[in-house]
Amino acid sequence: MSNAQLTKCTPADEAEGFDSPIPTQMVSNGEYMPYPQTDKQRQVEARIKELADSASKKLGISRRKFLAGTGGMAAALLAMNEVFGRFFDVRPIDMFESEAFAASGPPQNLFVLDDQTHMVRFTQTQGRSLRAIAQGPGPASTAAGFLVNPNNPLGLHDELGNAWTPWNPLLGQTPNTGSEFHLAKYIQRFFLESQVTVSILSNANLGSIPGAGENRPPKNIAESLGAENLTGHMTAGVRDFVNQIAGSTRMLAHGQLYPGVGNLHDPVYGDYTQWQIDTFHPDSWKGYNIATAAKLDFNPESVMARWRLNDELVAYPIYEVIARNKQELRKHPGFWNICVHKGLAPGPPDVPERGNPTDIPKAAGDWPQFNFIIYHSCIRNGFFDLDSLETIRSGPTRVVQGAEVPDISWTTQFAELSAPFRNVYAELGTTFAGSVVTFPTVWAHIIGQLLKFMGPDRIVFGSDSLWYGGPQWQIDAFWRFQIPEEIQERWGYPALTEASRRKILGLNSARLYKLPGASEASAHGVYKPVPQNFESQIPNSLLTLLEYHGVANDNFSKMRKQYVEMGGGRSNTRYGWLRTKA
Repeated sequence: MSNAQLTKCTPADEAEGFDSPIPTQMVSNGEYMPYPQTDKQRQVEARIKELADSASKKLGISRRKFLAGTGGMAAALLAMNEVFGRFFDVRPIDMFESEAFAASGPPQNLFVLDDQTHMVRFTQTQGRSLRAIAQGPGPASTAAGFLVNPNNPLGLHDELGNAWTPWNPLLGQTPNTGSEFHLAKYIQRFFLESQVTVSILSNANLGSIPGAGENRPPKNIAESLGAENLTGHMTAGVRDFVNQIAGSTRMLAHGQLYPGVGNLHDPVYGDYTQWQIDTFHPDSWKGYNIATAAKLDFNPESVMARWRLNDELVAYPIYEVIARNKQELRKHPGFWNICVHKGLAPGPPDVPERGNPTDIPKAAGDWPQFNFIIYHSCIRNGFFDLDSLETIRSGPTRVVQGAEVPDISWTTQFAELSAPFRNVYAELGTTFAGSVVTFPTVWAHIIGQLLKFMGPDRIVFGSDSLWYGGPQWQIDAFWRFQIPEEIQERWGYPALTEASRRKILGLNSARLYKLPGASEASAHGVYKPVPQNFESQIPNSLLTLLEYHGVANDNFSKMRKQYVEMGGGRSNTRYGWLRTKA
């Protein structure tokens, strides 16, 4: 910002002491001029202050301490409900009793199967831009090289009036170095700090190869594996370790879909799909239409291409390999679950290779023995849902099953096309995380349409963590979220009930993977805990597989442990610039 612009701003961390648990106006890191506080943001802030002043006096504590606890978060959610509409299940008593706040949150006996999770092998650095999106502006993002919202470079407004609202306030300004995506953090976040019962570790064959000019697609599987954040083989190694030390099934692992005739005759692996089955026995499969992962010929110099689910020459031969290995279902009952990334790809072209759902019906009809679990529910927006919000406010609409609803790009069409196929499921990774805080109206319509047209038995939860921090904040938010009554009535959406929340958060996926004890009555006690001293049990073979060249002391973890032992709580301090003058 220029000197003239700086005269109209003030440092956020020096603003007159109000540490709201959620942002109440845009914070700039100094690279762009922040917008002034909107009227609705001003209303939210004023109401939080009123609630915090009153509650802190009754509790006999300072306002700052109140805002740093569960009472402060309850006050912020109450204020948002009053100003933006009732999106979150929170009551006034929750400001005064942490037990009451917890009581309206996820129950202790909740079965959660997080079906989309990620980590990064030691030698790779993927995920830092995703962390920056969720973390928001501040010294951590700036130090990582992110000066504006990576997916909103024009500084447009989300539903709260911000260009870069943190999705997960608990991240604070944790350094965004990439180390938080490694093995130890994964186990800590999922199995020691969250209610996740079982996780599915995924992998993305989105490898691209550096060249003299720009990156190119890989020419073969070995090249692709060398550039990925995690391979299927590594995924299975982590699964086997966690399940061994827990003495029960706490993790499942994806194999990777590499379609095309060339990948059936790879020079290193031969039939790569069969190699995965024989080598590490995937629990299910993960594919990316948008990934250049399909080898269409036998030319060693040709690059791999994007693909579609219904291509009989490219995709179907891989399905045939999976189908003829039916024996794997005995030990891996989800072996015929085909999980496919679709969406998060704004802009042209509007084709299945990028996420359009028009290839789903034929594939689902031709392969009824498979379950097609469509990750991200085909949302086309790229991590910033302004287009969908504008569609909801002013059109266009789409008629589905005789009902007119806002046409949320690709997702509404996905629900329409998939509704007749009982073997097609909608998955919520990132689609939920990226909208529930910043575009709650968009999320209300997305979940409303999925419930209305596909039903509560065909929606499954994924957090896409560790990209956005540990998964617990999403579990909390999903449990507390409700579709406002006026939106339900206007568009004919069903309400989210306790039964539907339980199904979506875990029981539907438990059915897909035929997991034992996946019911309210019997889930407790079936899944044994991961021991606290898990790090000391990590074998050298797993460290080698994940390309660790030695295990360094994690000084940050030690510092955090000391901070907690000293009674440290959440800090709501924000760093950057606030606009104070027009």
